[in-house]
Amino acid sequence: MAPRILLLSSYHAQSHEYWANTITHHIQDVEWTQLTLPARFFSWRTRGNSLTWGLGDYPQLAAEYDLIIATSMVDISALRGFRPNLATVPLIVYFHENQFAYPWSKHQVMDINIPLTSIYSAACADQVLFNSEYNRQSFFTGAKQLLDKMPDGIPANLIANIRRNSSVLPVPLDLPITPTLTLAPKTPLKVVWNHRWEYDKNPEAMLAVFEALARSNLPFSGAIVGQSFRDSPKCFKQITPRLRACLKHFGYLSASDYRSCLNDSTIVLSTAWHDFQGLAMQMAMAHGCIPIAPNRVAYSEYIPSSLLYSVADNGSKAAAIAEECEQILNKFEYLYHNGFAEQTNSVSDYHQSQLIPPYRALIASLVKSYKATT
Repeated sequence: MAPRILLLSSYHAQSHEYWANTITHHIQDVEWTQLTLPARFFSWRTRGNSLTWGLGDYPQLAAEYDLIIATSMVDISALRGFRPNLATVPLIVYFHENQFAYPWSKHQVMDINIPLTSIYSAACADQVLFNSEYNRQSFFTGAKQLLDKMPDGIPANLIANIRRNSSVLPVPLDLPITPTLTLAPKTPLKVVWNHRWEYDKNPEAMLAVFEALARSNLPFSGAIVGQSFRDSPKCFKQITPRLRACLKHFGYLSASDYRSCLNDSTIVLSTAWHDFQGLAMQMAMAHGCIPIAPNRVAYSEYIPSSLLYSVADNGSKAAAIAEECEQILNKFEYLYHNGFAEQTNSVSDYHQSQLIPPYRALIASLVKSYKATT
């Protein structure tokens, strides 16, 4: 009988869906059962999923499994209390992100229950996976800082034990990876920004860059695409007519139009404060785009240092945006006048052909150990 695996994703955002679809599609010698909850009502979803699944009408959770794979937003320790049949099943907890390193806006306050829940989930996991080393290290740094503030009752070696069971296994890219484009000098720039339209992607800096490009003498066309939300930052409504005339795409695109947009672009830009792996950047790079990104978060793990820019975190917001804009424009000026000839695509190691085998091996190992004891 094929191993039975329960995959739980309690805040099923686009990147979480992409990850789940990729691993279930490429690992077919097991019997998958997926349970997901919509990516809305963040605080409730992350805190209430164990109640929803634990006491709700979900007959799938009464079945027997050989392995559970749960995202870090699943309150798995509480869910196991509601569903005792899951209590001893081997568990992988997958961290797409962690709330310790999330850059909250001035209108947001971190709910301490969310990061605490992720610590509980990691503590009861047989294996904890992170999509980047940045995600892994920032989780352990933040978890230690939070637990150090607690008055008492923290088990000895809690963080050390979680760390010992942790490793980095990124979300695999399930698309062809082409060599990075070669640009001849004086080639007009085709710049795409392809991220979620949210605060943590630092859209104000991006728009400042695009507005500066529109005023400059550099020949360029742009695309500002991505998933928008009801409360997307207001800056997206403040684009000048001069910039809009330079944009080939603005807004959300269908999958086929999105692929065409990436194929037509030569440079992919990020100004993000938060990207624990950066699937949007990696997908554009897989299409051959040259990345320009800040030297922070996970980008240094796969983007050459010559294509990263540094920005000081001190000073006013306006000063930071101005400095960021200047550094990005310098990168664009250099690419326009000197071209680009590096052909090695640094996201090749993220292709599913490289990453699915370690996923498969880990699953097989945990299932084998479990079956040997039952």
